[in-house]
Amino acid sequence: MTTTIKRVLSIAGSDSGGGAGIQADLKTCSALGCYGMTVITAITAQNTVSVRSIHAIPPSEVVHQLEAVLEDIGVDAVKTGMLMSAEIIEAVATVLERYQPPNLVVDPVMISKSGARLLEDSAVDRLKERLLPLATLVTPNVPEASVLTGIALDPYTHVHDVLDALHALGPRCVLLKGGHFDSPEAVDYLYDGDVQKVYATKRINTNNTHGTGCTFAAAIACQLAQGHAVPEAIQRAKDYLTRAIAESDRLNIGKGVGPLHHGWNVTGHPARQA
Repeated sequence: MTTTIKRVLSIAGSDSGGGAGIQADLKTCSALGCYGMTVITAITAQNTVSVRSIHAIPPSEVVHQLEAVLEDIGVDAVKTGMLMSAEIIEAVATVLERYQPPNLVVDPVMISKSGARLLEDSAVDRLKERLLPLATLVTPNVPEASVLTGIALDPYTHVHDVLDALHALGPRCVLLKGGHFDSPEAVDYLYDGDVQKVYATKRINTNNTHGTGCTFAAAIACQLAQGHAVPEAIQRAKDYLTRAIAESDRLNIGKGVGPLHHGWNVTGHPARQA
C-alpha cells in the first residue's frame, strides 16, 4: 500500500475540552497536512479550569487499538502523551518494539496545567526503562525532566547535566522545553549526545496555553513523518506552535487556561477571518 499523505499516530488521553491530548494532536495533524490516528489511553472529564475525573483504558484495549492501526494503516511517526500507568506503558512499549515505527516522539506527560496527576508515580520507572530507549526524541518540560533525572534544574548551571542524564536513559535525542524557566524568552534545548542546539523565541503574553506540550510534540511528529531531520523538525514545529499561541486570543475559549489556535494556518477557518 502506498499513500502520499504521511500518517501520524497519537497514543494519549482524551481531553473533553478539546484543547490538549488526542484532540489537540488531531487538530495539529490536520493543520500540518498529515493523517492523524489515535490510540486512547484514558478518558478525562476536563475543561479549561480543571480535570474532574480520569478513567484509564484497560491495557488490553490499548493493545487492540495499536494493533488495529499498525496492522492495516501503518505509521510514519508515533507520538505518545498521557500514558497513565505502568501497565499501559508496558503494553505500548511491547507493541512498538514489535512494529518498530520509523519515528517515535515521547512526551512524558505527568501533570496537567491545573495540577492533576496524569502519570502514576509507579509508572515513572517503567517509562524510563521501557519507552525512552525506543524514542527518536523525548520532550520533557522542566518539572518532568527533574522527575526523570532526579536533578533539581537551574537554567544557568545544570541544563547540560540534565540533558546528559536524559540522554543516558536511551532516547536518540532529547528536547528540554524551557517554558518554566523565568526568562524573557522561551528557550528549548536539543541534545543528541554530542551537539547541543538552542531554540529561543520571545514569550507571548497570553493565558491561552492549554495543550502547548501536546501540540509541540505532535507537530514535531508531523515534521519527522514528512522527512525532516530532528533539528529542522523541531524548528518547524516551534514556528507553528508559536503562531498558534500568538493567535489564541482570537478564540478565547473557556474561563480558565484556554487552548491554542491550532487552525491559524487553515484557509477559511472562522477564527482566522476574525
